[in-house]
Amino acid sequence: MAIAEQMKPWISGGISAAVGEIPVVDSKLTFSDRLGSCKARWGFGRIDYRVDPGLYAVGRPDDNSPVFVSANYKMSFDRLRSTLCEIDCWIMVLDTKGINVWCAAGKGTFGTEEIVRRIKTIGLETVVSHRKLILPMLGAPGVSAHKVRELSGFNVIYGPVRANDIPGFLKAGKKTTAAMRQVRFNTIDRAVLIPNELVHSAKYLLFVAACFLLLSGFGPDIYSLDRVATFGIEYAVIVFLTYLIGMILPPLLLPWLPGRSFSLKGAWIGIALAVGIGYYTRNNPRLYSGDIGMIAWYFIVPAITSFIAMNFTGCSTYTSLSGVKREMRRAVPVQISCAVIGAGFWVAGLFA
Repeated sequence: MAIAEQMKPWISGGISAAVGEIPVVDSKLTFSDRLGSCKARWGFGRIDYRVDPGLYAVGRPDDNSPVFVSANYKMSFDRLRSTLCEIDCWIMVLDTKGINVWCAAGKGTFGTEEIVRRIKTIGLETVVSHRKLILPMLGAPGVSAHKVRELSGFNVIYGPVRANDIPGFLKAGKKTTAAMRQVRFNTIDRAVLIPNELVHSAKYLLFVAACFLLLSGFGPDIYSLDRVATFGIEYAVIVFLTYLIGMILPPLLLPWLPGRSFSLKGAWIGIALAVGIGYYTRNNPRLYSGDIGMIAWYFIVPAITSFIAMNFTGCSTYTSLSGVKREMRRAVPVQISCAVIGAGFWVAGLFA
């Protein structure tokens, strides 16, 4: 890996090794690094937010220095290198297609084959004298440790779940405590995932809101712009509010919402919101479109929030792939049925 080809703002130089010159990365994150992470959190350029696979150095490592394994999603790479200040070590970056460790392990890109391939590609056995790799614990689902040892001669050691615990892990002789092995998916962990979900689904929001806005003009007199200006805007606001609340509240309130399934948790949010919408419109006659039209929202709103909350299973450490598939088989038909029934009431309300 030539330094000229790899010269990035976060690369501070190079170090000579048996395989050639290895890029040395800075363990201090810059404003540019933090801005890039912020943009990725909001879904801007996230797919291309990656570093080149290969071997990198932190500090001045030698052949006895530890080797950490990371995904090539830059936020994962940055989180790792920023915790390795004052630690001389190597970082072997796998080609996970720009996906973080946990998701890549589930998809198989952070896995046994890629680890073995990367070891051979960079000639790691000539760089270090030991045969140990330190992997993040969240990468374990995609890795068969005994196969890595059989195919490459390197032993896999699982480090802590969080990169911040690495210094303590090394001081303890590369041993993890119970706290280091615990996956904490607390409120902050869930909250930082919301912006990307908001942006990713925004196009669907705009389409659905536009449909309600434009179709609201139909009625007994065929089409009325007055209805669009009055009820159409109201409907678009309801859709926007449903989307916003469905995206924000289920992740934040996840442990406290009734039920085990995400779809049910989201449905409770939708029911509460529909009741609030009904109460507000009944007390504002100008916005009240009749009982039939109001009944529609008691079906549509919970269906939307239930679907959005269920979609969050892909971000959560609470779920498994089999559990997600089982929930979808049960919930999606109910969500579709509620949406269709609600749409029927809504159309009927236009002509009532």
